Amino acid sequence: MADERIDPWGNAEIKDYSHIFKEFGLNAFPEEWKKSLNHRLFERGIIIAHRDFQKIMQRISSKKPFINITGIASSGFLHLGHKADIDLFKFFKDCKAKNYFAISDIDAYVSREKIPDMEAAKKFAADNLAHALALGLETKDVYVQSRKEPRYYTFAFELGKKITQATFEAIYGHVDLGKVSAGLLQYADILHQQLKEYEGRMPSITGIGLDQDPHARLTRDIAQRLSYDIEVPSFIYFKHQSGLKEGTKMSSSDPDTAIFLNDSSEAAAKKISNAFTGGRNTEAEQRQLGGNPDVCKVHEILLFHHPDSREVKRIYDECRKGKWLCRECKQFTSKFVVQFLKKHQALVKKKMPIAQKIVYGK
Repeated sequence: MADERIDPWGNAEIKDYSHIFKEFGLNAFPEEWKKSLNHRLFERGIIIAHRDFQKIMQRISSKKPFINITGIASSGFLHLGHKADIDLFKFFKDCKAKNYFAISDIDAYVSREKIPDMEAAKKFAADNLAHALALGLETKDVYVQSRKEPRYYTFAFELGKKITQATFEAIYGHVDLGKVSAGLLQYADILHQQLKEYEGRMPSITGIGLDQDPHARLTRDIAQRLSYDIEVPSFIYFKHQSGLKEGTKMSSSDPDTAIFLNDSSEAAAKKISNAFTGGRNTEAEQRQLGGNPDVCKVHEILLFHHPDSREVKRIYDECRKGKWLCRECKQFTSKFVVQFLKKHQALVKKKMPIAQKIVYGK
């Protein structure tokens, strides 16, 4: 077991990807796959690593079904980083996958101290689900942990017999009982679809950030030791959209690091205006030496979310050459984000009654 640990509940930004690849045995995502999959998350280098994704590539190329899994712990409001997760889920959905999007309200309650009770988790669950539906998911794609059928829960308890205290502590660095409970549900979220009561044995894919790899490693280990006929799940890893402040990832626990999907136009524009950039100390210096879009939090918003790859590339190149200044980039990005938020929030209002019915059952 490696000495290095990643905290899936933390909010630190991972910078040394090569070290993580080597330490935990991740495979770099091949360039030929990025080109053939024809989506901005692949083309722009946001998807960076995988475990057994070749099984999913074979399914996509042969037009055979596979299981598409992801989820959101309902511990806060959604931000642009969550949108990237949903965009990836939608890509696999369009590949005709069998779709399972978990709204993880129990997980959120038992693993986050800031969630005082299940009612608070359910309120966030309804809000999160309304946003997910507004971003393009269908009601048939989603489920809420607290409303799952009994077989799901019995399976989660079965998985608990495959994990020892020593294993959990070696992977996560602690034995927090709430997070142990959350872990069992997360492993069940990734594996239960392959039970005979659901889809049966089938390759599955879950897109996660590198900080979630401890869950992936343990889930894959458990899958190999079950008596059920289950395929070891595949994972792909994306760069987390980093926070607007230097050295952080976008996090619901730190509002200043993120642009939330329910932010007002004024709040979003202000956050972009105050974001860390790769600009020089003076305009003259930037025109002479160029900026550094590779560390710019504003450009990263465009990299993750702007639909026009040519425009994103143009801005990147002109920044490097000193032809595109930080104020121009912030104005351009603010306009893009504000337009998106206005359209999105109008859809959320329409989806909220549907989301509340799914979460509360009434």
